[in-house]
Amino acid sequence: MTLTIKEHPSPNAGPRRPVNGETRVRHLVMHYTGMATCRNALERLCDPAFEVSAHYVIDEDGTVYRMVPEDLRAWHAGKSFWHGIRDINSTSIGIEIVNPGHEYGYRAYPAAQIDAVMALASDIIARHHVKACDVLGHSDIAPGRKTDPGELFPWQALAAHGIGLWPEDTVTLAGHVDMTGALRRLSEIGYAVPLTPELGSDILNPDSAVTDVVASFQGRYRQRKVDGILDAETAARIAAVAIKVAAGRS
Repeated sequence: MTLTIKEHPSPNAGPRRPVNGETRVRHLVMHYTGMATCRNALERLCDPAFEVSAHYVIDEDGTVYRMVPEDLRAWHAGKSFWHGIRDINSTSIGIEIVNPGHEYGYRAYPAAQIDAVMALASDIIARHHVKACDVLGHSDIAPGRKTDPGELFPWQALAAHGIGLWPEDTVTLAGHVDMTGALRRLSEIGYAVPLTPELGSDILNPDSAVTDVVASFQGRYRQRKVDGILDAETAARIAAVAIKVAAGRS
């Protein structure tokens, strides 16, 4: 599809900071706006008092607003972590997708909007060589703190178009559910987990860390039931995703 892109500059941006000696884009992060209307979201993302922004906003009709140039650091990720990196703002492009979110009446994403998400994301991925395992939701990088883009976001459909990944099959795990093994695999995928030594309480809530990260994974890969419980199905999906991620990073 041909994207309709409107310029809507936000002052909330700055230079990308070097991460591991590089300033290149390596992550693409999907959000929902979590506000009543697109206008509300655009106003918030342009207000210096709130210190938030994104590179793009996609309205429900598929209109794309460009707010921050891709060579600059937008302020969309907040306190976050993925695969050893904490300053996700400096390594990512952020897309805000207009949706009221869980607080204001979460609903399915319209087809025109998802078509625009796919077109824009495909272009970004191709230009910046973003790996499938580094196409992320806000909830992936901030377990417990964020739940967007949520369990109605069509990650499987996006993966079928080369945007992110989805395990074709689960892995059969014998015996009881191994919590330590599941957490190790979640860490290998990229998630912040209690086993990750460099994390502090600024990323994970020590009282709910395991539940939070499991629920974040389920919101992405087991969307019909997001309860934070590591059951056999969730553990199998974790193993299947870990295999795909390992293949994609090798």
